[in-house]
Amino acid sequence: MAASTSPGPGTLITVAPTGAEAEKAAVPGLPVTLNELLITAKECEAAGAAVIHVHIRDEATRPTLDRRRLADTVAALREGTDLIVQLSTGGAVTDSFTDRLAVLDAGPDACSLTCGTVNFGDEVFANPWPFVKDLYQLTQERQVVPEFELFDLGQVATLHRLLGEFGPPAGGHVHCDLVMGVPGGMPGDVPTLAAAVAALPAGATWSATGIGRTALPVLLGALAAGGHLRVGMEDTLSFARGRPVARNAELVERAAELARFAQRPPMQAAAARAFLGVRDRRS
Repeated sequence: MAASTSPGPGTLITVAPTGAEAEKAAVPGLPVTLNELLITAKECEAAGAAVIHVHIRDEATRPTLDRRRLADTVAALREGTDLIVQLSTGGAVTDSFTDRLAVLDAGPDACSLTCGTVNFGDEVFANPWPFVKDLYQLTQERQVVPEFELFDLGQVATLHRLLGEFGPPAGGHVHCDLVMGVPGGMPGDVPTLAAAVAALPAGATWSATGIGRTALPVLLGALAAGGHLRVGMEDTLSFARGRPVARNAELVERAAELARFAQRPPMQAAAARAFLGVRDRRS
C-alpha cells in the first residue's frame, strides 16, 4: 500500500510567511514583527490557509529561537486566529540542537521535523539521527504533531526508520512535507515528486513545497497527485517573472484558487485539525 493520493476532504494549505533566510531590508513585505505576523496570519486564514509555519525574528529582524518570543507568538496567533500553529524546529542553520529542541517549550499545536541533513545552498542544514530521534520522542511526549520535512529521498528512509523504532506520531497520523528545489536537495519536478510520494509510508498524507522558481510546477503537480500545499515568502519571493511577491496572502489566494479549480477546495482549520490529529489547545 502506498502513501495516500486520495483527494480526501479538500486541500490543506499551509502558509510559511517568514523563514530564516530573507532580509527585511531587501524584502519590505516580509512579516518580521509580531504585529506584522499576526496581520499576515489573519489575511492568510481569510484567503484559505489552515496552518501557519512559523519562524520568528528579533528586534534587529534576525532569526531567533528566543523562548519568550516563541511563546508570545504562539499565544497571539492562537488568540487572533483559528490557524494551526506549527513552529519550525529548524530555525536558522546556525542554531544549536538544544535551542531547537526547546522550541517545543512554547506549546505549539504542531512543529516541523526534518528527517536528515541536507546541503542548503552554501550552508549545511544539520539534522543527524540522534537529534532527529530525540526531537521525535519529545513531540510524542508533549503531544505536538510533527510534520515530517523531507528534502531528499534518503530522508524518506529515515522517516521509515523513525516510525519503525518509535511508533506513530502524536495524533496518530503521518503527514509529510516534500521540500523541493533547494540547491542540495531533491529537484522540484514532477518525476521526483512522484518518486518521493511512492516511497512514503503506507497511509501517509503529504504536502509539497516548491522553492523559488519551482513553486508553481510543484504546486500544480501536488494538486494533480492528490497532495496538499505549502506556500509563502519563506519559500518564494517571486509571484511571476519580474514581479515580486507583495504579501503572503496573494500566494495563499493563488493556491486556494487553483485548489478550487481542481475541485479540492481549501480545508478549513477545524477540518485540518481532525485531518492531522491536532489537539485543540485553545481555551
